[in-house]
Amino acid sequence: MSTSLKVVFAGTPDFAARHLQGLIDSPHQIVAVMSQPDRPAGRGKRLQSSPVKAMALDADLPLWQPASLKSADSETILSQYDADILVVVAYGLILPAVILGIPRLGCLNVHASLLPRWRGAAPVQRAIEAGDTETGVSIMAMEPGLDTGPVLLARTLPISADHTSGKLLDDLAQLGVTALIESLENIETLLVSAAPQDDSVATYAHKIAKQEGALDWSAAATVLARRVRAFHPAPGCFTDFGGDRLKVLSAHAIDESHRGTAGEIIAADEHGIRVGCGEGQLVITEAQLPGAKAQSVATLLRGHQARFQPGQRLGDTSRG
Repeated sequence: MSTSLKVVFAGTPDFAARHLQGLIDSPHQIVAVMSQPDRPAGRGKRLQSSPVKAMALDADLPLWQPASLKSADSETILSQYDADILVVVAYGLILPAVILGIPRLGCLNVHASLLPRWRGAAPVQRAIEAGDTETGVSIMAMEPGLDTGPVLLARTLPISADHTSGKLLDDLAQLGVTALIESLENIETLLVSAAPQDDSVATYAHKIAKQEGALDWSAAATVLARRVRAFHPAPGCFTDFGGDRLKVLSAHAIDESHRGTAGEIIAADEHGIRVGCGEGQLVITEAQLPGAKAQSVATLLRGHQARFQPGQRLGDTSRG
C-alpha cells in the first residue's frame, strides 16, 4: 500500500520526536500532533516544551496538548482531524477505548521491546538490567490494555556489552522509524495478519524509582555493572561515600575474588576504582562528586587520591 495516510501523531520525548521526523520525511500527511502539556523543569522550574512540541512548531504542524483524553471534548477534537490512523510513541497519557476507535484504521504504538517481553514504562532499562542479549521494537495495534495489542511487525537488535540505556534507546529509535514507515506502507495487510501476544510469557517493565539507583554492594558485580548501564543517563546510579553521594556513571565487572567486605575499595588507580562486591569486583571508570563535573576516574583521583584509598568503604553514610 503506497497511499498517503492522514496521520495524527502522539508523543513527547526525544525518542518520539525521532519518529515524528520520520513521518515528516515520509509521503504521509500529518494532520495533527499531540504532546503532553508543558512541564516545569530545571532549577528554575520554568515551563519547558517537549521535543515533540518543538518539532511540531518548527514544522508548522497543528499542535494539540490535552491534559487528559477522557473528556467528550477530546473525542470531538480528534474526530475533527478525520485521521486514517493515530501513531503513538512514548506519549505518556492513557488513551481511553473510545479514543482508540476514532481513527479509521485505529491506533498504532511503537514500543521499544520485543513484546510481550517488557510491556510497560521502562522496557529499555529493564532489558539491560536483566541481562537480555537482544531487544527490538514492536509495532502494535493498540487495545485498552497495557501494551497488550497484536503485533504487526517486530525488528530485533542485539544488546552489546557497552550499551547504556541512552545509547540503546538511540539505536532503537533509528530501528523504530524504519519499522513504523514499513508498517504504514503495508498497514491494511498487516492489520489483518497481526499476531496476538502470548500473555503467558509477558513480562513487565515497571517505572524506575530514583532509589533503585542506589548500589547494593552485596550483589554480584555483574548485576551492578548492568544496572549502571541500564540507569545511564537517567535516573543514574550512586553510592554514599564519606557523607557524600558519589554518582557512578560508568563501570564494568571483573571476575576476581577479594578478601575485603562488600563495598570496600580494593584498589584505585588510573584504570579505575575497584570495589569488592558480593561476587567479583566492580571497576568504576567514570564518576561524579557533588558540585563537580563528571570525570574519568584517572582525573578524579588526581584531585582526590587520598579519599579513595584501599580499605575505604563505599556505601558508608558516615563522614570520614
